[in-house]
Amino acid sequence: MSAEKFIESISKSYTISGASIYLGAGIYQGVIHAQAKVNLPLRMMNRHGLVTGATGSGKTRTLQLLAEQLSAAGVPVFMPDMKGDISGMAKEGAVNDKINERANALGIQYSPSGYPVELYSLSGKIGAQMRATVTEFGPVLLSKILELNEVQSGVMMILFKYADDKDLPIVDLNDLKKVLNYLSEGAGAAEIKND
Repeated sequence: MSAEKFIESISKSYTISGASIYLGAGIYQGVIHAQAKVNLPLRMMNRHGLVTGATGSGKTRTLQLLAEQLSAAGVPVFMPDMKGDISGMAKEGAVNDKINERANALGIQYSPSGYPVELYSLSGKIGAQMRATVTEFGPVLLSKILELNEVQSGVMMILFKYADDKDLPIVDLNDLKKVLNYLSEGAGAAEIKND
């Protein structure tokens, strides 16, 4: 296939009438072809998608690109960002030679800008209080959010199982602490030993 046929094929497949999200340009034989623009219709952005790749391949940047363009189009975006990689879009970026080189290769004008970001938290101390109970998060997701190691995650599983068996609601982090304290001291610890 020639480069011209490649550009024609990409353009035919990804040229959209109406509002769209620009993902980038096609690469053929290691060369970026700015004319081979890859766009997704804005009306299709409520569908499922999958962004995969090795470390450093641009997954986070792709998610930022999607979120920025959706925000610019007036579409609210909710993105769990446990590592804090995406929250940087709240601040206007800085232009450098590498960014300018990439923008030129894509045939676009780049001007840095910040986007509205609202941070949510389980406790409400840093960010807006989430309207979800700790139980709704479950032991696996909560362990990831709290960056627990394998042993700590196992303890979290036991806490949730115990609370579930005893019909104890774990609404917030204070409830979780109470169950943990109960099981690590006094009657709760004795109850577990007897089981």
